[in-house]
Amino acid sequence: EMDEDGAREAGKEQVVLMWGYLPGVSPQRSPLLGPVPVRLPPAAAGDAWRDVCGGGCGFAMAISESGKLLTWGSTDDMGQSYVTAGKHEETPEAFPLPSDVAIARADAGWAHCVAITDEGVVYTWGWKECVPTGRVIADQASVGTLEKDERQSAIANNQDNKGNSIAVSPRSQVSRTSSGAASGPSESRGTEESTKRRRLSPAKQGNDSSTSGDENLSAPPCVVTFNTGVKITAVAAGGRHTLALSDFGQVWGWGYGGEGQLGLGSRIRTVSSPHPIPCIESTSYGKDRLSAMKGNKNAEGQINKVTGNRVTAIACGGRHSVVVTDSGALLAFGWGLYGQCGQGNTDDVLSPTCVSAILGVKMQDVAAGLWHTVSISADGDVYSFGGNQFGQLGIGSDQAETIPKLVDAPSLENKNARSVSCGARHSAIITDEG
Repeated sequence: EMDEDGAREAGKEQVVLMWGYLPGVSPQRSPLLGPVPVRLPPAAAGDAWRDVCGGGCGFAMAISESGKLLTWGSTDDMGQSYVTAGKHEETPEAFPLPSDVAIARADAGWAHCVAITDEGVVYTWGWKECVPTGRVIADQASVGTLEKDERQSAIANNQDNKGNSIAVSPRSQVSRTSSGAASGPSESRGTEESTKRRRLSPAKQGNDSSTSGDENLSAPPCVVTFNTGVKITAVAAGGRHTLALSDFGQVWGWGYGGEGQLGLGSRIRTVSSPHPIPCIESTSYGKDRLSAMKGNKNAEGQINKVTGNRVTAIACGGRHSVVVTDSGALLAFGWGLYGQCGQGNTDDVLSPTCVSAILGVKMQDVAAGLWHTVSISADGDVYSFGGNQFGQLGIGSDQAETIPKLVDAPSLENKNARSVSCGARHSAIITDEG
């Protein structure tokens, strides 16, 4: 990006700032109430910050110039599956991936991580149900072994962590904690769906975290295998699901799909290898209208004009997914209880479906939190919908919205949004002026 290169030419070193809840960093686990600089570890002498990429439940992630994935912020007693996802305590440390691997982008869910290399190879690790059964590349005895079974270990960890924010300067890019990652599945307690979920007893977790009860629920890093020739350019981690975007604009998904967040047309609970998600072919304003148009060449052309030919941006919420196409259409699928799929109702959406209320507006980017979605248009306007218990929609109320609302706060007057990010229950944008 221009501002990034300009900053480098001027000899300015990038600074990473953190605030919010990072238990391994703050004394007595109190949240950091304002931005605090993050120090590069001594082992990274000569390296520099390149980008931030969010974090999961109480841990943070960033990428260095040399392509190392640096993690920090969690604590030993958070359970092995959380520690697996990121190095604990306050000093960032390179996550143990093969030494010749240069990471370009990464994201984290509740307790799993996904990263892509410069070459478009995808690595993932953490909660076992989020990791495809694939080739294990790291031998981390403390993490447990990658078992071939695909148990539906629908884990819920009763932690209510506060969302954390990480920002990098001078590059004006908000960290994409798109999954609303800093929040466990217990958020949905009280909903009928969550009462059916089997819970993991936290009582097993003793002082020695390496032998804690959820050790065998974690998988070490593995390479995710796609069809020959597929190069991945973007990844997004939801609460317990993952999306990947190829250079041809095809979306792939795997992990937990019980609310439709994998867009495969059903409530499939466990998808243990990457599946192509039919974002363009099957998308419509509604299935009835699509079937009525089938065979009508003009009508089919109209559909393509609306939904586009390829996906250009992806984001995962806690239990829902959103994508933007090259025509600027916004498609959503998954959990709909708070209206986070933008369909004007609170139903789950099992296949990629156009957010038709804003079809006339060309969207450019999107982010998703635990219960909400925020998108920005090519003109720099901000639209938000879904859960709003904490004001995360930015519309001046705390009422949920089931269709997109234009965010017209006075602070945004005459300003254009350029990038957007959602934590579990808060949102952030950066304007084109940084």
